[in-house]
Amino acid sequence: MKKLVMTGGGTAGHVTPNIAMLPRLREMGYEISYIGTYDGIEKKLIEEAGIPYYGISSGKLRRYFSLRNFSDPFRVIKGFRQAKKLMKQLKPDVVFSKGGFVSVPVVLAAEKKKIPVVIHESDMTPGLANKIALPKATRICCNFPETAASFPEGVATVTGTPIRQELFKGDPEKALTFCGFKEKKPTLLIVGGSTGSAAVNAAIWEALKDLLKEYNVIHICGKDKTDPSKNGLEGYKQFEYVKQELADLFALADVIISRAGANAICELLALRKPNILIPLSKAQSRGDQILNARSFEKSGYSKVIEEEELTKDVLVAAIHETFEKKDSYIEAMSHNKERDAITIITEMIDSLA
Repeated sequence: MKKLVMTGGGTAGHVTPNIAMLPRLREMGYEISYIGTYDGIEKKLIEEAGIPYYGISSGKLRRYFSLRNFSDPFRVIKGFRQAKKLMKQLKPDVVFSKGGFVSVPVVLAAEKKKIPVVIHESDMTPGLANKIALPKATRICCNFPETAASFPEGVATVTGTPIRQELFKGDPEKALTFCGFKEKKPTLLIVGGSTGSAAVNAAIWEALKDLLKEYNVIHICGKDKTDPSKNGLEGYKQFEYVKQELADLFALADVIISRAGANAICELLALRKPNILIPLSKAQSRGDQILNARSFEKSGYSKVIEEEELTKDVLVAAIHETFEKKDSYIEAMSHNKERDAITIITEMIDSLA
């Protein structure tokens, strides 16, 4: 039996593409193991998928001053030693990395053991973890042609992002029942990423009175970020996190408001969902979400609001505009040349195995 180790963690975006490939890899006869952090979001998601999970030490690589910058390198070194032991124990034919800080010691350990490594870079520009790991990759998978062009010829392939197939099977009627909406109205779905967004949540709550006059509102707020005072409002339903019912919520939504993480926006594109993107500001990130959002805006797939410009009035106006022009967004997205990322990447893995 061929053996594959997958890695990636820190956010759901570093895990869900891996999960999307599991059914195909199982059909191909792979024995799959996963290496992540001891208690990151990836641990719960992978264990729920029935995959053997191994936790290792991991340190964050920061671009700013922090006292932990002095201790975390030792955690990375410890993680590297643990990953080398796991390579010897698991004997994978290939390692597939979706990025995040935990992936660095795993990729370095695989390269040390001369195990082929496939890395998937979702964003237009690599994050710090992938910048360290990419030189060790045998093959690189990208979302954007601009990313692939920055690597030597033959190393990088534009594959797109693996999309969970269950997202295409949503039932809007089930979503109505799940949310308890009594009146059928156009529906807004707000998704702030796996950890939620305080800025987006605050803007939605401030605009809620105006929005509920015309829309039903489904709000995925993030862990510990819901507002109990809003419970019971007719036409409004908030959740910390949604898993099984997410496909139904996507199916019901007329307009989706989202951060601009690469995996999230690729799902919106695949589902042909009119959307408003509110990327993380440069003050909070390296600016990758801004580049992702502007690329989608240029292609006619999305309306973009910079977080610094986010106010109640700007948000409400953008929602009305996007809903009125939703057919033109759907039309633009329908012209996108879809790639079967799951097939492309799993065949790449298999060729190396």
